[in-house]
Amino acid sequence: MSSTVTPGAFEGDDELVALVAGIERTTKLIAAAQAEQSRYLAEVGQLAQRLTASSPQNVRDHDMLIRSYAAEIGGVLRVSDRTVQARIGRARMVAEDYPATLEAWETGRIGPGHVTVITDLGAGLPPEARERFEEAALVECEATTPGRARQALQLLAEKAMPESMETRHRRARETRSVRVVPLPDAMSEMITILPTVVAAGSFDRLTEMARTIIDHRQASKRELQALRKEWVDGLGQEIPGMPDEVRERREELELIASDTRTLDQIRADILGQLLVSGVPDGDPTAAGDGPGVLGGIRGRVQVVVAATTLLGVDDDAADLVGKSPVDPDTAREMAGSPANEWERVLTDPVTGAVVAVDTYRRPKPMDRLLKARDRTCRFPGCIMPAISCDCDHTDDHHHGGETSTCNQAHLCRRHHSLKHHTRWQVRQLPGGVLEWTSPLGRVYTDMPPPPTVMVSFRPSDDTPAPF
Repeated sequence: MSSTVTPGAFEGDDELVALVAGIERTTKLIAAAQAEQSRYLAEVGQLAQRLTASSPQNVRDHDMLIRSYAAEIGGVLRVSDRTVQARIGRARMVAEDYPATLEAWETGRIGPGHVTVITDLGAGLPPEARERFEEAALVECEATTPGRARQALQLLAEKAMPESMETRHRRARETRSVRVVPLPDAMSEMITILPTVVAAGSFDRLTEMARTIIDHRQASKRELQALRKEWVDGLGQEIPGMPDEVRERREELELIASDTRTLDQIRADILGQLLVSGVPDGDPTAAGDGPGVLGGIRGRVQVVVAATTLLGVDDDAADLVGKSPVDPDTAREMAGSPANEWERVLTDPVTGAVVAVDTYRRPKPMDRLLKARDRTCRFPGCIMPAISCDCDHTDDHHHGGETSTCNQAHLCRRHHSLKHHTRWQVRQLPGGVLEWTSPLGRVYTDMPPPPTVMVSFRPSDDTPAPF
């Protein structure tokens, strides 16, 4: 990322420039101090190990000594000795297994969130693979946020694992389960362990159904407001002669508009209804005796998998965009299932440019191309999957912007609103690169994910076509 500053264009900009610069400076100081403290904690652990190495009962003696040290430090920091002992363990891991990461942290090139990503994903790697993993991980972490870095590094870590993901996933599937934990006040927590693709698709369906209800609620409020305005006089009294069907419609709208549930609450209600009765109860989108739209909503996932993996040439993990890696067997099963349809996008093996898209479901090759290119929201650092985002015209359509791949990109609702209602600006460069300019003139560049030969797909209900 690069930045330039052109303050003074708007009131408050000069002051904001100074504040942002102060935050940037102190962030580097904090990172350096945190890294220095981590070194001290690691040295405490190493000291305890050295002092008890020759003891006949070194395991017990080391444990007692490290507890004593942790209690001493806990008194200084005003935290529990257990917390300090855990920090000592993490600090030793960073200092001894990831020295380059600690150095990058000290110099402010990365923050503690990046350190956590590297150590979490590298924890299962054999010692001989960590140095190469760390080298690649630092390049990624210095260029983006911890969330974005985690997505990229998950696949990298998978390739370095001594045991294939296929084998590990097959073993992990045996742990799938559902259990209920009683909570106070006549509530319970339902916990389920599922394959990631199934869990992600289920959560997406619940979310889309809940958002449909909320959108319908907002539309009902607008219709109710218009209806009231039409049938109320200047004194706020109802105008006589309202037809029965209008009165019934008003009562129906008032009932829908009175719903104050949050997105989480609606998701939970729908899940319970689907599990108990198989259908969502009281679909507010239903008209008369006809069915509503909720039952037709299906969960969507976007998976990127190498064509060589689909063909069985290798067993590399696939990528469930915005979530985590997917084992190759699941990706192959999904792509080959006659019960599903998949949107496929092929890219050039050298340049990564999209060279073909399927058109058998509906004529939206541009949508498929953009989803395959972007994969996530294209605001720097955002990891919202593209399938849950708006496809936005970089140059506004009503100002003459083209509806083309070089003038569209996916933005989540939050960053879509930021683009249209604040002084943040964006322009699209060749190759789908977005260049964002903040109100203070700082420039942030967001690159599309690295090109690869891939097939991306998401499920729907139509009949599949041959690949």
